[in-house]
Amino acid sequence: MASTATCIFCKIIKGEIPCFKLFESDKTLAFLDIQPLSRGHALVIPKFHGAKLGDIPDDHLGEILPVVKKLVNATGAEDYNVLQNNGRIAHQVVDHVHFHMIPKPNEKEGLGVGWPQQNSDMEGLKKLFEEIKVKMPAQL
Repeated sequence: MASTATCIFCKIIKGEIPCFKLFESDKTLAFLDIQPLSRGHALVIPKFHGAKLGDIPDDHLGEILPVVKKLVNATGAEDYNVLQNNGRIAHQVVDHVHFHMIPKPNEKEGLGVGWPQQNSDMEGLKKLFEEIKVKMPAQL
């Protein structure tokens, strides 16, 4: 995992690397992706450094989706993807939590997604449900 000293997004937050800043608060930064999949592709990041979503305190995540929503409205995207990856095999390249807002203006531009669905038996699904449900808190 990259330290805050070597993390490209931390350098952007500190102003050491320029960006096309779209929104900034004390906990959140949004900027245009410099290798966009489509026009308006933007990143929304917490200013708290953490590689994976579970590493970020809840109070640093509260603005993320409202900022994404504002980006959707500002870009005029009618169809779009909101993407957040955790770990290399899940396609995460930068070890700092980030959310992509990727407009999907047509079939060729934007995010292309494969969806390799798997069949599951109801008994196995019920067992999985019980395993996960017992670990979920009743309240946030």
